[in-house]
Amino acid sequence: MLDVAVIEEPAAAEASLDPIRSRILAALAEPGSAAMLAARLDLPRQKVNYHLKELERHGLVELAEERRRGSVTERVYRATAASYVISPSALAAVSPDPSRSPDQLSARWLLALGARLVQEVGALLTGASRARRRVATFGIDAEVRFASAADRTAFVEELTQAVRTLVGRYHDESAPGGRSHRVVVGLHQIPSAQPAAAADAADPRQPGGTHEAGPHAEQEDGR
Repeated sequence: MLDVAVIEEPAAAEASLDPIRSRILAALAEPGSAAMLAARLDLPRQKVNYHLKELERHGLVELAEERRRGSVTERVYRATAASYVISPSALAAVSPDPSRSPDQLSARWLLALGARLVQEVGALLTGASRARRRVATFGIDAEVRFASAADRTAFVEELTQAVRTLVGRYHDESAPGGRSHRVVVGLHQIPSAQPAAAADAADPRQPGGTHEAGPHAEQEDGR
């Protein structure tokens, strides 16, 4: 079983979002037959069996083993991954594109960058899984609380300059056998259940929020 699988096919995404199939996928973190799942989920066995076949058809579950019980063969299934992420490529026609509005202060642009990150890393994971290879990745996660909007602006400017300096130092367009990588730095306010935080979220220029920064570098293989 994979730790995480990225769903790229629209039909598979639709199958995973069905409420009953989603429950079955969660229950199949531990292998089970249709009869076992029916008991766990309090559903008719025939209905569970139908949804299992659909999930298997889309590669979301797989046959773990077959058990012979008298004249009956019991098929035991398991989920193909512990968790699933739906890639924006599943909705290619309407997926966000960072090139449409490259505004670094736009929440839409940040979401588009995140969508592209999921899509590209998902493609790497899919290819690596087929080739039985690992994908080398790196991520940093941190929180910073700003005293004022001015401090946040200064932080963004320094962070931007630091990334540009590093990229300029190590980027080599003509290196023989070089491999291109994408670096993404994200900064967003952490949601809070407090009413005041909800007002801050509506206006990204309000000071005093807690933020998270995360540079990520993705590689095609273990190099």
